[in-house]
Amino acid sequence: MCSMMCRAVRIHETGGAEVLKWEEVPVGEPGPGEALVHHTAVGLNYIDIYHRSGLYPLQALPAVIGMEGAGMVEAVGEGVDEVAIGERVAYAAPPVGAYAEKRVMAADRLVAVPESIDDVSAAAMMLKGMTAQYLLRRTHAAKAGETILVHAAAGGVGLILCQWANHLGVRVIGTVSSEAKAEQARAHGCDHALLYEDGGYAKEIEAITEGRGVDVVYDGVGRDSFAGSLECLAMLGHLVSFGQASGAVPPVELGLLSAKSATLTRPVLFHYTEAREDLVAMAGELFHVVGQGVVKIEVAATRPLAEAAQAHLDLEARRTVGSTVLIP
Repeated sequence: MCSMMCRAVRIHETGGAEVLKWEEVPVGEPGPGEALVHHTAVGLNYIDIYHRSGLYPLQALPAVIGMEGAGMVEAVGEGVDEVAIGERVAYAAPPVGAYAEKRVMAADRLVAVPESIDDVSAAAMMLKGMTAQYLLRRTHAAKAGETILVHAAAGGVGLILCQWANHLGVRVIGTVSSEAKAEQARAHGCDHALLYEDGGYAKEIEAITEGRGVDVVYDGVGRDSFAGSLECLAMLGHLVSFGQASGAVPPVELGLLSAKSATLTRPVLFHYTEAREDLVAMAGELFHVVGQGVVKIEVAATRPLAEAAQAHLDLEARRTVGSTVLIP
């Protein structure tokens, strides 16, 4: 057991990527209801940038950031029956602490990883994949014949959303920042991949949908895409704003929604997974579609965990496609 020191990426203040420090941190032994996880892979997510920058405030500093990881259970505390020592597990759950070789965390946030899924894929898929699951299956249960718009369709969540929605018989329109990303999105179930930087995608969507608009917009971009998302909605459409990669959406005048009797939702993954039975069911459905080959998890890059700062810079600059995984 690691009850002394391990290496981790920690921040002592919020700010740019330069505040990420690779250093030794103390790791205790698991208490009641807890497990010690030895990470083999750690997921990189935009929420990590929100925590690092201070957009999403942390409870205390210094802090090891990161919300997603995979590895092996090395020890368990009293009363733990959700996982066992030696079991391969993965998670996407608060509190932060994944950017570390090892961590102690609540055992009921861990799920067993099937043999068919390797650790790197598991670390790349838990947060993004369960996000796609609740967006498509619960927040707006997409149905065959509907048309959806996925912003950042070549990103980690976007590629999973496109594949899963396509499997459900949904027509998928995606926005991307380059032709290379458009090709990537099309290869993963996106029927129409449009460049958003030219500002003309709303008119293209109007033509594709013959003036009707889309039934739902899944928008993880935020400030820069919000107005366009509303414009593209069909009558009675649903705008699901689940992220803010470009910045927070400014205050919204509710009267804007009345033009189409539109619905606006701002969901959070961790509310959907709060009950363990929901967490296990969501992860189980995700593992099933990946195991069946319906959804392929695209790990575009792996980096040493010690190089987390460069990984953050690449993600913020939109130089990434699919998922990046950090290796402790």
